[in-house]
Amino acid sequence: MAPTFYVGSEAGLKKLDEYLLSRSYITGYQASKDDLTVHAAFTKPPSPQYVNVSRWFNHIEALLRISGVSAEGSGVTVEGSATFPEEAIATPPVAETKAAADEDDDSDVDLFGEETEEEKKAAEDRAAAVKASGKKKESGKSSVLMDIKPWDDETDMQKLEEAVRSVQMEGLLWGASKLVPVGYGIKKLQIMLTIVDDLVSVDTLIEEHLTVEPINEYVQSCDIVAFNKI
Repeated sequence: MAPTFYVGSEAGLKKLDEYLLSRSYITGYQASKDDLTVHAAFTKPPSPQYVNVSRWFNHIEALLRISGVSAEGSGVTVEGSATFPEEAIATPPVAETKAAADEDDDSDVDLFGEETEEEKKAAEDRAAAVKASGKKKESGKSSVLMDIKPWDDETDMQKLEEAVRSVQMEGLLWGASKLVPVGYGIKKLQIMLTIVDDLVSVDTLIEEHLTVEPINEYVQSCDIVAFNKI
């Protein structure tokens, strides 16, 4: 069963904020139609008090302005009514709880049911980690759109993208990408990335990673098309 989100009440927004504490997107590791579904349920930007919801909302806004979202996602349900359903936060009956446990269906995600001991411990661990790294919590994030150009029309663009995505570092998250015709049969790679400002410098990323060996076998140059604070 697809997860259900309630964005029309403070209780629903609080639950969504907790859900996004350890996630960049509603489902999966890149923006998808699930993000668009939840985003469309907001009649106005969320309050800044919901830090994680605001971060996610602004990121999706930036993606919609720059390149759009094409990934399918896994399907979600959104309730935008101002009344937060009581059954969404009530403790489920014992019989229903046992039946749900017997089914052991990983895809059946109840975001608003009573927390298990494991979930409570995980939430406490996340909170402790955030508290211990206060500097990182205060660090801003940016959404970057980059053009990466090959040497010529014979460059293998699939290998070029694989080489680009092979660059991994703390605070760097690669996002959606597409090939854009330049001319004379040449295409460039246009790719989204999200960075933690205090951890990743885009200039350093380009000069010390994307345009040096062995990646420069495929990459001729990199240009920043758009840079937006999240």
